[in-house]
Amino acid sequence: MSTERYHQHFTVSWDQLHRDVRQLCHQLVERDFKGIVAITRGGLIPAALIARELNVRLIDTVCIKSYDHMDQGGLDVLKGVDHDGDGWLLVDDLVDTGKTARAVREMLPKAHFVTIYAKPEGRPLVDQYLTEVAQHCWIQFPWDMGVAYVEPLVNQVKK
Repeated sequence: MSTERYHQHFTVSWDQLHRDVRQLCHQLVERDFKGIVAITRGGLIPAALIARELNVRLIDTVCIKSYDHMDQGGLDVLKGVDHDGDGWLLVDDLVDTGKTARAVREMLPKAHFVTIYAKPEGRPLVDQYLTEVAQHCWIQFPWDMGVAYVEPLVNQVKK
């Protein structure tokens, strides 16, 4: 897969991410979890926000590399966990093609798997998600962006 498969971009601000995580937490607040397993790297920030909202103090990680910028390659499991996920909340920022989700589901078959954003190919692999995004859409997360000065239009035109 390459960057050519993305025909749309969806930019998520820090504020939007926080609102979306809180909205997902409203659906989870009645449940009790032993802890959270974040899928790194994308799941780290949503997991931290969820941990705060649900008052969960135990957080672990499953570390898998599947992307090199916008190109999805093979899966490289860097760190797993030593349980089957029973009673745990598994968190990622996005389920895309389902490649990573399938691998993590095999590791943690009993975990409750949530993600903030879901694309159609990966959506059946999670228990809950907040927002569906088109398969051909690249999601630009706030941790991948920076704020930069933009020259006023009048200065750009008159150069």
